[in-house]
Amino acid sequence: MIVSLKSGADAANVLRELTGRGLWVSRVERSTSGGAVHYVIAPHSQPADPEDLARIDGVAEVTTPKPAHPLVSAQGPVVDVGGLPVGADKPVFMCGPCSLESEAQVRETASVLSSLGVAFIRGGAFKPRTSPYAFQGHGDVALEWVRRAADATGMRVVTEALGEGHVSTVAGYTDLVQVGSRNMQNFSLLKAIGKTEKPVLLKRGMAATIEEWLLAGEYLLSHGAKGVIFCERGIRGFDDSTRNLLDIGAVALLRYVHRLPVVVDPSHGLGRRDLVAPLGRAALSAGAAGLMIETHPDPASALSDGPQAVPLGELGSLLGRLVSTGEAR
Repeated sequence: MIVSLKSGADAANVLRELTGRGLWVSRVERSTSGGAVHYVIAPHSQPADPEDLARIDGVAEVTTPKPAHPLVSAQGPVVDVGGLPVGADKPVFMCGPCSLESEAQVRETASVLSSLGVAFIRGGAFKPRTSPYAFQGHGDVALEWVRRAADATGMRVVTEALGEGHVSTVAGYTDLVQVGSRNMQNFSLLKAIGKTEKPVLLKRGMAATIEEWLLAGEYLLSHGAKGVIFCERGIRGFDDSTRNLLDIGAVALLRYVHRLPVVVDPSHGLGRRDLVAPLGRAALSAGAAGLMIETHPDPASALSDGPQAVPLGELGSLLGRLVSTGEAR
């Protein structure tokens, strides 16, 4: 936003008025002809009505640029996933193991999750791992396991499409297609997923700005996705005391300024199961539409991310505490 001053205006007074409205002036520009003053408002300022700013004594004009992501800006705070409104009043939970390891494991997990009222079962059939020697997932057969388990228990499926070659298969088995953190700016993959016309869960890249995250959502919507749910899972920080740096400020910004549904993954946020509860409460209080939580029947034997998985037997108590937080928002 650019606030242009009238010739001879009291620039200091205008600056005080802008500051009083919670606006940060990122820089001051002067026209080469006439020396007119223009205040450029920083993106991290709070929202302001341009018409209100134009009424400030000394202001000649307020210019607002067109959004770089018009489809995302117009989407709204609720996305329908198979008849379930994600982003409505009730928080939604997406729970399950990091990896779909066996049909028995998936059946057991689905049975417990369903009894707890969890809406989505999550789990990876295709796993992007930092090491090429780590477990990469069971692939197509794991998609069959999770679809059967979800159908038997009345839940929905969210799982990741890792590459363009997997997109059509994943879309055929899932209700909500996940884009992983490492693929947030894999634009060919985003286009392919958008063309499935499925709703998408878009995880934030581990070093992505909020604007880059929103533009990734624009890629999905512009190619046909039926809605985008943004997922904050932590970004890369400099302190190795935590696995990632969970950005609660981004949750509030997306929910209350951009009016978008955002789900938080506290399991990846710090990589510690003992902190899932306080992080989950903080996320819901900040406006999160729901939480994605890793759980496993036996975390000690998990093939991936065992240290951050909540034991399946302890999940009910955890969700009870989180639900009360979500209802109190």
